[in-house]
Amino acid sequence: MTPTPEELKQILKDHTDWLIDNNVGKRADLRSADLSFTNLRSANLRSANLSSANLSSADLSFTNLRSANLRSADLRLC
Repeated sequence: MTPTPEELKQILKDHTDWLIDNNVGKRADLRSADLSFTNLRSANLRSANLSSANLSSADLSFTNLRSANLRSADLRLC
């Protein structure tokens, strides 16, 4: 799965809403997503599911990944 920029923007918005109130929005489920080379700078991905996601060369500067599921995620820099 490779979300379009618009889809990713919506996923991040829904996730932020979910973090504020679990009855609103939706937890980000980006497992197995190809996010390589994606700008995720300053994104709040706390508690997101990123298992098996390809995050190689993604900009994760200042990204909140606390309690995120990163099992088998590719975090290599190219």
